[in-house]
Amino acid sequence: MLPIASSPLPSQKLTIANDYLQNIYRRVALVTVTIPCLGVVAAIELLWNLGIGAVEIGLLLGMYAVTTFGVEVGFHRHFSHHAFQTTTSIKVILAILGAMAAQGGVVYWVAHHRRHHQYADVPGDPHSPHLHENSLRGLWHAHLGWTLNGEVTNSMVFARDLLRDPVIAKVNQLQQVWVILGLAIPTIIGGLLTMTWMGAFEGLIWGGLVRIFLAHQVINSTNSICHLYGSRPFDSSDRSANNLWLAIPSWGQSWHNNHHAFPNSAVVGLDWWQIDLGGWVIRLLEKSGLAWNVKVPTASLIEAKRSI
Repeated sequence: MLPIASSPLPSQKLTIANDYLQNIYRRVALVTVTIPCLGVVAAIELLWNLGIGAVEIGLLLGMYAVTTFGVEVGFHRHFSHHAFQTTTSIKVILAILGAMAAQGGVVYWVAHHRRHHQYADVPGDPHSPHLHENSLRGLWHAHLGWTLNGEVTNSMVFARDLLRDPVIAKVNQLQQVWVILGLAIPTIIGGLLTMTWMGAFEGLIWGGLVRIFLAHQVINSTNSICHLYGSRPFDSSDRSANNLWLAIPSWGQSWHNNHHAFPNSAVVGLDWWQIDLGGWVIRLLEKSGLAWNVKVPTASLIEAKRSI
């Protein structure tokens, strides 16, 4: 069960039909998509002329790791599904790191995701690939198109608990600050490590814009690829599928059929061979006393839900 009502009241709307607000969302989404793409073009030019060194690779991998961790472990498993509890300080860190991925603030992200689970692959799902007659159009919509259509999920229905949390609500209000910080950090580190302006610029490109572009593709792939291709070992009443190839870069989220079968589980790698970096980190937090009430389905429950 999600930490909200299982279905909205008849008087409540799934989305907010406000032309002004929808236009703002469209423009922000367009900027968020376009600028990282331009960064990739710049990176290709830099790679052709200057190559790439350890500093740039380190900034790309490091910033990618911490920001996608913030999305998967923070936005997704903690804030969306309450799969584990943690301290206020860790909550704030997770919310900030997730916001640095430039996929919206924690309230926006959680509202969309909870709505997705409530209406997975049926009308009402904001990004199902199965609601279009043309499969390519459905794939485009699920991967990126939904972010550009300006639809605003009603946060008062799907994320009221976060809006009522004064600390998280304040972090959410500063969403744009965290995006800028996520660009400033690799820029400053790149400049300091090389002591050149070009090093700062390359830090911005590789640790900032290219990192955002790659994170968008991997995280959005759980909406598109992981609802079209892969194995479905569990009955989940939707088209979610497990995908081995995205397991490491998605922190385990590509075990998507597992997740939809047990959405409140802090661990999604349910078989010994399923790499689940996010689940492993949560277990480490638990052992260190920084996480508790870590939810994991029992072995009997897992077997009972397996497809025959």
